[in-house]
Amino acid sequence: MTPVRSAEIGELRAFCAAVDLGSLGRAARLLRVSQPALSKRLRALEALAGARLLERSSRGVTLTPAGTRLYVEARKLLVQAEALDELMAGLPRGEAPVRLAASHTIAEFVLPAPLAEFERRRHRHLSVELIVANSAVVRDMVAEGRAEFGIAALEAGAATKGTLSEVPFCLDEVVVGVPDGHPWAAAAEIDPAELVRTPLIMRDPSANTRRIVAAALEERGMELAGPLAEVGSTSAAKATAISEGAPILLSLLALRAGGDGLSARHVAGMRFPRRFVLLIGAEETLTPAARALIEHLLQAARTLPGSLPESAEAITTG
Repeated sequence: MTPVRSAEIGELRAFCAAVDLGSLGRAARLLRVSQPALSKRLRALEALAGARLLERSSRGVTLTPAGTRLYVEARKLLVQAEALDELMAGLPRGEAPVRLAASHTIAEFVLPAPLAEFERRRHRHLSVELIVANSAVVRDMVAEGRAEFGIAALEAGAATKGTLSEVPFCLDEVVVGVPDGHPWAAAAEIDPAELVRTPLIMRDPSANTRRIVAAALEERGMELAGPLAEVGSTSAAKATAISEGAPILLSLLALRAGGDGLSARHVAGMRFPRRFVLLIGAEETLTPAARALIEHLLQAARTLPGSLPESAEAITTG
């Protein structure tokens, strides 16, 4: 039976976003539509297909056998549609680079492989201007339109600025990176009192890794000792910790990405979890290239050790 009409790009984009993110709520936030509007697109697509495409539950959405077949072809069509959009947008002018702002941890230890894979899949060059800054600066850059989108640590108690939207990206945890041979390497956990007495290798005071630990200790009436050394980037901080044989406050993502010579240790009775979110400014200003890159990075984030489970609590957007 021939369908009464062809599937619309918006319906296919909603379908693929729901599959990629495992959640209707996250897909709606990414596409900047309400969840009822997104559900309406999905129902229309299922009616057109004459089959159920997604199984919905409290844990999120999963593909049915019919949905799996459609997803493979829909993803190919969206890649072609995005390439066409990019070509048309670039005809009257030279193609501008995608401006992406990211925190040090994400830029140094998460983005390199997905960006290279994105370039390989597209079979054409995409210019990406990557701006590396602390999470608070990344948030400001996206809110002010100086970057098309960004990836930053979620700041506790921080209000969403203006039209800025937040889409969950991945989970992380700040741990103590202990060099081989240091006395703490033989301990299962580090005593909080001993932690605050010991000068550590740290990032600058505005770095999220340092602020999140300082805030948790402050709730217990404790304060970190002055740093043994302050270093600007995570890579430099790791190298300094190994060369000095001194402990370091470090992202678990960074440690997993290459922690030779360092072991992760927790502080007894304490944890320092954090979430990274993908920040999107004005939806209407996103170029087709930026949209395609956002979708690719969100798919890549699902394979990270700190990826968000499908049942993760949604982050409120403004």
